Amino acid sequence: MFGTVKKRWKAAGAALILKALFFFVVCPAPGEASSLMLSAKPSSTKIMKTDDTKPAAVTAEKSTKPLNLGELRRKYSETFKFRGPEVKQVALTFDDVPDPRFTPQVLDALRKEGVKATFFVVGHRAKKNPNLLRKIHQEGHIIGNHSYSHPQFKNRSLKQFRTEILRTEKIIANIVGYRPKLIRPPYGEINEEQVKWAKKNGYTIVNWNVDSLDWKGLDAEKVKQNVLQAVGPGSIVLQHAGGGTGSDLSGTIQALPEIIHTLKARGYHFVTLPELLHISKSK
Repeated sequence: MFGTVKKRWKAAGAALILKALFFFVVCPAPGEASSLMLSAKPSSTKIMKTDDTKPAAVTAEKSTKPLNLGELRRKYSETFKFRGPEVKQVALTFDDVPDPRFTPQVLDALRKEGVKATFFVVGHRAKKNPNLLRKIHQEGHIIGNHSYSHPQFKNRSLKQFRTEILRTEKIIANIVGYRPKLIRPPYGEINEEQVKWAKKNGYTIVNWNVDSLDWKGLDAEKVKQNVLQAVGPGSIVLQHAGGGTGSDLSGTIQALPEIIHTLKARGYHFVTLPELLHISKSK
């Protein structure tokens, strides 16, 4: 009897010990419950984020996004210009020449004022009007390349860009005797692949930082205001001496003498782009 009771007490004690171990090992203390529950969550639900961690898709999108004009100028500052050094010099530039309707009148105004400028030539116009291009050159102005057919380069392939530039370059060289170093893309638009090619082949791309907006057919007073209100040391001024069908550039032609007189009175000297940027006119 005593042996049976003793066995029962031993069994009960063992059961109590097992229950105690269960509560200590399996059941957490109240303060530990939240941490154990978090650690038990599947690893896939954890979100790790740091300042320098970005989704791969976003990173890829950023790396393939085309550079805008400002970014291109900063990245290729030795090749892509839009103004000169901050000295009291101004470069007048005229696009879309030669045009028999307007170019001779611009040349007359510049001659009377004793000012030399830079003219950006469209190849197919030079081909039709070689004597007028020759006159620009003979009067001491600088020639730049403005493409053959005036396309928007940023939407064209590198092959198309290269063809436009080299075709115009050959026409200019045959007429005035040198291959221009200066390129002005139509509408001022260009892409990085084209800038890289220009840099590799010794060209300088030149846009502007003062826009007369004369292509809109503005009157002389408005053209003058657009230039004089924006000009400063080292400015490159965009005007036109050629235009499309129905263009009216009488405003820029009439405003030109007043612009020159006012800027001279302010102490500015008029220079060509090679003089302003300290580069050669030819390749």
